[in-house]
Amino acid sequence: MTATSPAADPSPLPAPAGRAWLGPLMVLTGGAALGFAPIGLRLGLDELGAQAIAFWRYLFAIPILFPLVLLAQRRLPARPNAAIILAGIFFTFDMALWHWALTLTSVSNATFIVNLGNAGVGLAAWLFLKERPGMTWFWAAGLAILGAAALSLGGPGLSGGALKGDLLAFIAAGFIAGYMLFSKLARRSLGGIEAMFWLSVVEAAVALPIVFIAGENLFPASASGFLMPLLLTLIVQVAGQGLIITGLGSTNTAVAGILVLAQPVVAAAIAWHAFAEPLTAIQAAGAGVILIAVWLSQQGKPRPGRSGLVTVT
Repeated sequence: MTATSPAADPSPLPAPAGRAWLGPLMVLTGGAALGFAPIGLRLGLDELGAQAIAFWRYLFAIPILFPLVLLAQRRLPARPNAAIILAGIFFTFDMALWHWALTLTSVSNATFIVNLGNAGVGLAAWLFLKERPGMTWFWAAGLAILGAAALSLGGPGLSGGALKGDLLAFIAAGFIAGYMLFSKLARRSLGGIEAMFWLSVVEAAVALPIVFIAGENLFPASASGFLMPLLLTLIVQVAGQGLIITGLGSTNTAVAGILVLAQPVVAAAIAWHAFAEPLTAIQAAGAGVILIAVWLSQQGKPRPGRSGLVTVT
C-alpha cells in the first residue's frame, strides 16, 4: 500500500459526544429516502427498462457530486481505494437484481427481502470488522426481521412470477450486505461526498454492460424519459445513498443496518397510494414493529471488539 498524506490519515477520531446522534440520523434519513427508489422505478418503466434506469441514475450523479467534492474538500477527489470499488460493484449487482425483482413481485416484497442483507450485516461486521453489537441490537434485529416478514408475507398470496422475483431479491440481499461492509471500510480514508462520487463512477461503469446484457434500450423514446432517472438521482442516489455513506462514518455498522430498514416502510406506504397495493392489518403491524426496532437499535451501546473498531468518522 502507498503512504497517505496527513490530510488522508486513515486513523479516524471518534465523533464528538454531543453529536453522536448525527450519524445515525443521517443513516435513518437516507434509508427513508431510499424508499422512493422502487416507486421511481415503477413510474419510469414506460420509457426505460429497469437496468437502464439504474445506469442513468448513477451517471447523472457524477456531474452533480464532482463539484460538491470540490466545494467541500477544496481539492480534487482523493484516489479511490479498493474498498470503495468493491462497494460500488456489490451495490450495482444488488440494484440490478432488485430492479429485476421489482418487475416480478410487489414493492413491499422486493424491498423487504433485499433489506434482510441490511438486518444481517451486523453479524458480518462482527466477524470481519470486529464491531461487536450489544445485546440490544440482537433484539432489534429480531424485531426488524419479524416486522419485515409481516410487511411482506402479510399481503395477498403470491403467484409463480412473484416467487421468482422474491428469489432474485434474496440474492440481492447478500450483495447489499457486502456493500455496507466495504462502504464502512472505504470511509476510513475517504470523505462521505468523495466516497459517493467514486461509488457513482464505479456503479455507472458496471451498470452499462448490464443494460446491454439485459437487452434493454439505453436511451428512452423521448427526452421526458430521462425525468424519472434524474429524480432518482437527486432523491435516492445523491441524497439517500449519500446520507447513508456519510452517516456510516460515525455509526456502528450493525446499528446502521437496522436504521436503513426505514426503507421498506416508506416504500410500502407510498406504494399503497401510488400502485393500489394496500397494506393489510398484518402488514401495517409489521411496519410498526420495524419502527420499534429502529428505535430500539439506538438504545444500546455497541461493545468494542479486540481491535476496538466501533465508531469510525
